[in-house]
Amino acid sequence: MPGWFREGFYVGLSVALLAALFLLWLWRPERQVRYHTENLLHAIEHKSWSRVGDFIADDYQDQWSNDRARLLERMREVFRYLRGLKIEAGDVTAAAEGPRGYWTAKIKIDGEPNEVMDAVKEQVNPLSTPFELEWRRLSAKPWDWKLVRVSNPNLQLPADFP
Repeated sequence: MPGWFREGFYVGLSVALLAALFLLWLWRPERQVRYHTENLLHAIEHKSWSRVGDFIADDYQDQWSNDRARLLERMREVFRYLRGLKIEAGDVTAAAEGPRGYWTAKIKIDGEPNEVMDAVKEQVNPLSTPFELEWRRLSAKPWDWKLVRVSNPNLQLPADFP
């Protein structure tokens, strides 16, 4: 066997091993939960509702009596009045237990001033408790995560909320 063939084989094997190690690192459940949440928040900032919908599970339920359809409807209604929206997450933790993943962080919202932005900031920014997003892995695929619940016990929506 020629030497160049053997050397090429070992180089190819090394590249494949490095790629496999990178994918194992990338596909760790905690990393996927963190990555999916960052992409969800980014999609919300850009008001990309089809992308936001792709992240939300069909059986989504939260403490404010939202299911998937109602959540998307409410988000479209409220966020259409928010210009220059920025969502910042602080004190972020991500964990996974089996097919469930949890992302917890304090969230601050900012944007161009108007009545709706002021009301949203007044409700969200002073919260002392973090938001918790619960994710569920739907299949054996390491990237197949969907949002199933959002909660923050201190966030109370106004009675006249649409």
